[in-house]
Amino acid sequence: MKKTRWYWIATVFFMLVAIADVYAVITANKSVEMLCKPLLMTTLVTVYLTAVNKPNFWFVSGLFFSFWGDVFLLDKEQFFVFGLGSFLLAHFIYIKITVSFLEKELTSKMISSSIPFVLLFAGLLLLIYDNLGEMLVPVIVYGLTIATFGSCAFLLYRQQPSKEHTWLFLGAVIFIASDSLIALNNFYSPKHLFDIAIIVLYIIAQYYITRAMIAKR
Repeated sequence: MKKTRWYWIATVFFMLVAIADVYAVITANKSVEMLCKPLLMTTLVTVYLTAVNKPNFWFVSGLFFSFWGDVFLLDKEQFFVFGLGSFLLAHFIYIKITVSFLEKELTSKMISSSIPFVLLFAGLLLLIYDNLGEMLVPVIVYGLTIATFGSCAFLLYRQQPSKEHTWLFLGAVIFIASDSLIALNNFYSPKHLFDIAIIVLYIIAQYYITRAMIAKR
């Protein structure tokens, strides 16, 4: 890892953008949000690239699809499905990366690691089921994907407890919490408080995942 002054500059810039974006959501300032939201992943990938000697192509790709997810969800009424698809691809990539770190031997921990996330997904689906309509299949696919990401990250943490795997696990869990609130906000009970919690959790999750990837390098 090559922590240089550019890494710290990029980190500060990312934090300033994150604070500005959260402020925009709190105050419902769409103009500021339109400016800051696309900069979140742009500045975060800069943090990553300035911290490692050999960037992980797949992780950079995951942040790339997250960027497009952020952009599409700026207009949820027209581009919600595109945003969902972009984040779905990002999660597939995060799963691929996490699985590459796992010990190859199959263990009983695989099943037990998935139970909390399957139960969470099932409970959330029951809560929003009546309001899904034509979004039922996309939401199920997305929900199973993020549950898989959480399960793999939890299994990795249990197999190989370490600082970086803790960050990855926390990032996965917080990402799932953010996505769960998106589901509640869109298909159950819209609340401005959910909007604020969603962006705060999302920023923390992506930052923790990035910290884990930096440490792995």
